[in-house]
Amino acid sequence: MDQSIFEDIVKQPLNAVLATSRRVGAAQLSPIWYLYEDGRIYITCAENSAKARNIRRDSRVSLCFDEGHPDGRSVTVYGNSEILEEPSPWIDDLRWRITLHYHEDDATARHYDETKPDWGPSVMLAITPEKIIDHSEE
Repeated sequence: MDQSIFEDIVKQPLNAVLATSRRVGAAQLSPIWYLYEDGRIYITCAENSAKARNIRRDSRVSLCFDEGHPDGRSVTVYGNSEILEEPSPWIDDLRWRITLHYHEDDATARHYDETKPDWGPSVMLAITPEKIIDHSEE
């Protein structure tokens, strides 16, 4: 797949769907916000979420990024996720950049950050793509 097409899609503030493997073998699908940076996809989630628990057991993940109508371009990414659990200024800044990615300006991002539900301690997921499929080529 053409890397520039992939980057054109994932650089947008799209809702993506993350698939992890549940203990019973079925897929756990989760709509997520993300940030694509330096060849990795970053996602934040609650430390005790199904996503985090599943990835601790099996690091293999899939993500689908869909532009929707009218273009209908979409890509699926297969890869492995690393859980970054240690708090650090870099992770805090990354969390903020994910929030900012989905808002028009600092003020609306701050408002969201201040009013969102508190899900408790969180972790950062760092996904390294291993295979990318461009569905517009099918």
